[in-house]
Amino acid sequence: MSEEFKMAKVYEPKDVEGKWYSFWEKNGFFHADVDESQQAFSIVMPPPNVTGALHLGHAIDATIQDILTRYKRMQGFNTLWIPGTDHAGIATQAKVEEQLAKEGMNKHELGREKFLERVWDWKEQYGGRITQQLRRLGASCDWSRERFTMDEGCSKAVREVFVDLYNKGLIYRGNYIVNWCPHCHTTISDIEVEHNDREGHLWHIKYPIKDSDEFLVVATTRPETMLGDTGVAVHPEDKRYTHLIGRTVVLPIVNREIPIFADDYVDREFGTGAVKITPSHDPNDFEMGLRHHLEQICVMDKEARMNENAGKYQGMDRDEARKAIVKELDGLGVLVKVETLQHAVGECYRCSTVIEPMVSQQWFVKMEPLAKPAMEVVRDGRLEFVPERFSKIYLGWLENIRDWCISRQLWWGHRIPVWYCEDCGAEICVKEDPAACPKCGSVHLHQDPDVLDTWFSSGLWPFSTMGWPEQTPELKQFYPTSVLVTGRDIIFFWVARMIFTAMEFRKEVPFHKVMIHGLVLDAQGRKMSKSLGNGVDPIEVIEQYGADTLRFMLITGNTPGNDLRFHPERLEATRNFANKIWNASRFVMLNLEDYQEGLRGELELADRWILSRYEDTVASVTEALDRFDLGDAGRLLYEFIWSEFCDWYIELAKARLYDKENPAARKTVQSILLEVLEGTMRLLHPFMPFLTEEIWGNLPVKGESIMIQSWPKARGYRQEAVENQMNLIMDVIKAIRNIRAEMNVQPGKKAEILLVASEVVNREILEVGRLNIQHLAGGSSVDIAADADAKPAQAASAVVGGVEVYLPLRGLLDLDKEIARVEKEIAQAKQEQARFEGKLSNPGFLAKAPEQVVAKEREKLEAINTRISTLKVRLQELNEA
Repeated sequence: MSEEFKMAKVYEPKDVEGKWYSFWEKNGFFHADVDESQQAFSIVMPPPNVTGALHLGHAIDATIQDILTRYKRMQGFNTLWIPGTDHAGIATQAKVEEQLAKEGMNKHELGREKFLERVWDWKEQYGGRITQQLRRLGASCDWSRERFTMDEGCSKAVREVFVDLYNKGLIYRGNYIVNWCPHCHTTISDIEVEHNDREGHLWHIKYPIKDSDEFLVVATTRPETMLGDTGVAVHPEDKRYTHLIGRTVVLPIVNREIPIFADDYVDREFGTGAVKITPSHDPNDFEMGLRHHLEQICVMDKEARMNENAGKYQGMDRDEARKAIVKELDGLGVLVKVETLQHAVGECYRCSTVIEPMVSQQWFVKMEPLAKPAMEVVRDGRLEFVPERFSKIYLGWLENIRDWCISRQLWWGHRIPVWYCEDCGAEICVKEDPAACPKCGSVHLHQDPDVLDTWFSSGLWPFSTMGWPEQTPELKQFYPTSVLVTGRDIIFFWVARMIFTAMEFRKEVPFHKVMIHGLVLDAQGRKMSKSLGNGVDPIEVIEQYGADTLRFMLITGNTPGNDLRFHPERLEATRNFANKIWNASRFVMLNLEDYQEGLRGELELADRWILSRYEDTVASVTEALDRFDLGDAGRLLYEFIWSEFCDWYIELAKARLYDKENPAARKTVQSILLEVLEGTMRLLHPFMPFLTEEIWGNLPVKGESIMIQSWPKARGYRQEAVENQMNLIMDVIKAIRNIRAEMNVQPGKKAEILLVASEVVNREILEVGRLNIQHLAGGSSVDIAADADAKPAQAASAVVGGVEVYLPLRGLLDLDKEIARVEKEIAQAKQEQARFEGKLSNPGFLAKAPEQVVAKEREKLEAINTRISTLKVRLQELNEA
């Protein structure tokens, strides 16, 4: 073994990760064939945008999926993890348009076909960047089955679904108010609008009542839209205005008569309680306009500039027009007052431009009939959210869902499969491109220019990736998928849409469980963004710390569904953990040069203890993974490896490893060390795949790779009585170490240790652990007594688990020097005590300081009081020694 030993002294992730990933992929360990004799486990990767680079949201998402995939693969499941990317309509088109702009061109100069060729070229050149980065992270997905939302199979599925819904009357075209982005030049769905608080104004404007000296004062945050007002609404029970219902006002500037009507939607408490209604520029006004048959007057174009309906303001952008209109209103004497207010403003999720509600002709999916079965499967438990609280959020959204606007005014995407006959006006929706009009035979057809919302195709992802609409063997074995892992921010964007399309087209859920994880925030709890400059590049983290460190850090210290704060110091701590594992493994392997399989003698207490603790760890980690609490599973492994295996068992084992007079004991320790290390590496493998593969590959075990080994199983070896016995010995050792540290005893000084235990059972345990106590607590000798009379007069002491621990001090340290040091510490502590007491007795401080600040100062005083009490006890012990 010694000649073949190749483990480096220091773990260097860069030397390991690329090598092992290539080995796994080359040997097909990620690939899953259809095999009906095996139980299936399947996941589809939430497809990252083809424009994207790996960010921490992707990293935590992929890490969770990879842990579950590796775990299930080791458990013997036929495990399929399908990767893929999304064509990301707006984002990708914007990238290529930027590229063209640098060349002095635009898409219109190129034309649609040539432009799409450029987009495909861009996709081929840059589209694989994120999948390469996912490999760096260690994602063990089946790359041979990689899909793209616009590949041939997915495109066929999109056509199938669109045409079917169209024929059922669930897809329709109509004029409706939509969210229009003047920058991206397309509609965006309600959930793609980000509402951010901005400081704005509330303008109070007098609308003269026709044939009267009265005025109706309306309050608005958008005076530029008043040019499109077609009514004023009041609450039917608002006594201020009931006498005006049915009358008309004269719209200032425009001088158009518009009706005053009553509607329950009006909030009597907001503004003046009278609301100007602009059906073409506000979604609530649009609904009210439909109820009261109001005219729709659009006063802006798709650039958010005032149009021909805006009269003299035509050509101004909306902000410029707002200033000019307010100025004119003031000049007319109808501007009553202006209030400043904070209000939520809708912005495009892509470019942060303020969206413009606008009535236009778009394609929609009727949601009510599709939403009902999607709600039922969650209510009856066929589909579960983890954590369960997210099911309420999901159901709440579906209960109040509006029809889904699916058309986008883009060129890149799945083009809407509808053609119009230029001769007879027929609307043709078919799965294959038509050659002629089926009604009149004309060949003068043109296709609808719009494309589908990106989420339309990704909503089919769980089954389109497996070959649907064909009835493939993959669908038969791997569908429904086992679990979907995704962030809480796309429950509505994506999760709900996959569920309702699956229920409509597969008549079963797309996955049995939805595991929701939180967002990764910065250390201050803020969302990471370019504007704040607080983003973290996962690839840079991998370069510096290694993929395993990033992975383990992301899934520990957090509970399912909650946001995770990214603290850079946690990376250091996790790297220390990786180094601890490496050093411990290297120590074990350096001591296996004469290891012979099958030679194991009688087990000592420490051996039985570590085997029992390992057994408990196997059961606990498995149980945590099965309930999707990956953070708890990681914590259990961390505690077992760092504390129990490295800090305790390896230290306990050293004396027997180095005992040349007892080779049988050495063989036993070697056997236990190897068994526990090898099994623990298998438990840790899903979390830290590269490190564990490198270590496992150096162990004297058989097999091609750790990732295709079996998951450890509990064998019923748990021995709680053994653990209790060992816990007593460990507590005694810790107590002695604490005394030595408190008394400032030099590490090399050997101490006489006296243990007094009145109970026979405790004395028997201590006798078994005598040599361990002496070895690990720095003892020159260990005496065990039953009689309290055996207490030495001059000793520091402690009590643990019914055992009195004594450490005679004379000869261990320079008593006079130590007494002087402790007295100095007490004097310094009393100065601190006086300072805190003074502050807390100051009425001015107590009156002005926030409650949490006062509480913090009290905590500090309590801690210093405890410190003084401890030091006084130590001083007394020193004086008596």
